[in-house]
Amino acid sequence: MVMNAIRGDRKTFYQLLVNTLLVSVINFTVWFAITFYVYLQTRSVFATGVVSGIFLVLTAVTGIWFGSLVDHHSKKTMMQASALVSLVLYAVAFVAYQATPKESFTDPTSVPLWTLIVLLMFGVIAGNIRTIALPTLVTVLIEEETRDRANGLVGTVSGVTFLVTSVISGILVAIGGMFWVLVLALAVLAVALLHLALVPVPDRPAAPAGTVEPGPTGEPPLTTGPVVTAEPAVAAKSRVDLRGTMRVVAEVPGLTALILFSAFNNFLGGVFMALMDAYGLSLVSVQTWGLLWGVLSTGFIVGGLLIARTGLSRNPVRLLLLVNVLLWTVTLLFPLRASIVLLTVGLYVYMLVVPYAEAAEQTVLQKVVPYERQGRVFGFAQSVEQAASPLTAFVIAPIAQFVFIPFMTDGAGARWIGGWFGTGADRGLALVFVLTGIVGLIATVLALRSRPYRRLSQRVMAEPTTGSEPSQPELSPSGVTP
Repeated sequence: MVMNAIRGDRKTFYQLLVNTLLVSVINFTVWFAITFYVYLQTRSVFATGVVSGIFLVLTAVTGIWFGSLVDHHSKKTMMQASALVSLVLYAVAFVAYQATPKESFTDPTSVPLWTLIVLLMFGVIAGNIRTIALPTLVTVLIEEETRDRANGLVGTVSGVTFLVTSVISGILVAIGGMFWVLVLALAVLAVALLHLALVPVPDRPAAPAGTVEPGPTGEPPLTTGPVVTAEPAVAAKSRVDLRGTMRVVAEVPGLTALILFSAFNNFLGGVFMALMDAYGLSLVSVQTWGLLWGVLSTGFIVGGLLIARTGLSRNPVRLLLLVNVLLWTVTLLFPLRASIVLLTVGLYVYMLVVPYAEAAEQTVLQKVVPYERQGRVFGFAQSVEQAASPLTAFVIAPIAQFVFIPFMTDGAGARWIGGWFGTGADRGLALVFVLTGIVGLIATVLALRSRPYRRLSQRVMAEPTTGSEPSQPELSPSGVTP
């Protein structure tokens, strides 16, 4: 049913999904495994925190560059290069791991330990090229009216990745440290590279009737129909071209506001990254918490499958903001009582609807951004949005520790609202969640009433199919967008 609902080059799309699932599972297994391994070997929370922070920062700063690579090279070539770079770095890390005495990994300042971490970190980050290339290939392979459903399946792959990774990474580390993790990584990446080599992947959408693309030298084609223009040669020479990418984003009314809104949401979402584990572990044991996340990740899978079955609304911009109203309402409600049941229900709803927000944003970008620029715009959006979460995570942890926890333990907060809200360290964390939900809800309601939202909504609903023809707004004779 879901498969038949998606029109376009379905066979290639499904093969790319399977290939992406294999690579994503193994990359994130490696990442979770090295994080677990570092903590188990060193027992240093600081070391694991630094590792996570550096990873998020590198993810943010490489997005624009990766997007440029995707735009200026064959999408399939970049996906192969991504997997190959990861394979080589994992192989070097495996040799280093085997050649180093295991006691060297118990010191959090050990050079061999950080050499292993850096090698594996860059191997995982190289996989982010694929996360940028895949949504641009949805534009190539899938017809516009079913792209939202295809984006839902991409979200399902993310959910399956999270579910499988959370199970196997801990098991493999427990069995043999990083040995079996790296052996599995090398084997799976080799299989994925071989499989991808056999998948035919087109580089561009089919040109609309009556259009002809220019030849490699840029001569104008001999045709009486409308001409599809490629990017200027000057732009092609610039591998990053951040200025040009920002200009494309700015030319679409409301798109800059959408990306900034998503970044603001990620800024608030950093609160979850920093405090959720501590809050959950204040309610249940570590074993229960780990199993609970395995169950919660099925929400991501179900949400993606629902999108693939029913699609999004005609106005994905409105849907994106309405989903955020629900997300921040949930964030506001689940901490009101110290209850694992409330937390579980709230997080499951959260996981269920997050794929809608992600698929909606991808669908908007696929529709209003010229195909020739989609890699750079997806990379730019990733960089801007991902930069927010680590900033919050670094800032909110000490604020929670030294302000909110004392405030709700024996401070003024405990006296003012402790009678019905509860007191203690966990209620200090809960208060942070409640305030975050209030701020997020206010911001989303304001966004729904804003002029950029209305302009982008009108553009999306009126926009023709994005093919190889740039969907940029027309310029007035003065060069100013009307």
